[in-house]
Amino acid sequence: MAAKSRSPRKMAPRKKPGSTGQGDYYHVELTSPRGFETFRTKDVGRRGHIQRVAGKKADGGSWQTVKWLIGKQDAHRRGDRLVPDSKGAREVIEDLGAQPVHVSGDRFKVRARAGAGKKSDGRSGRRIRTKRAPARKATHRSRK
Repeated sequence: MAAKSRSPRKMAPRKKPGSTGQGDYYHVELTSPRGFETFRTKDVGRRGHIQRVAGKKADGGSWQTVKWLIGKQDAHRRGDRLVPDSKGAREVIEDLGAQPVHVSGDRFKVRARAGAGKKSDGRSGRRIRTKRAPARKATHRSRK
């Protein structure tokens, strides 16, 4: 019997997040992810609805908002525009300073207008609300 030669499987290249249109979020890109070495995702408001993706540059600079992830239950697409369906999504889109424009799939890009309320460092200016743990009641036990 002759041994069959197996050719290695050719894997399809990885697709960019949000490019297929089948995800749970709309990706609203503020800046290019190039040049960042670390990324973090933070839930803003209720869990699983709106998330902020922040990146940190290789030179050890501060964290900068790279994009917003807006849940599909909080917004919908109408033509080339992203239309908010919830208060949180409306606040994020208003804070961007410009209307997100459709790129492909679930991806949108913000083209900043001059003086539209956007800070020069690329941050949207939105304050992140986080829940604080309830304060513990101090109890002092005396030793007997």
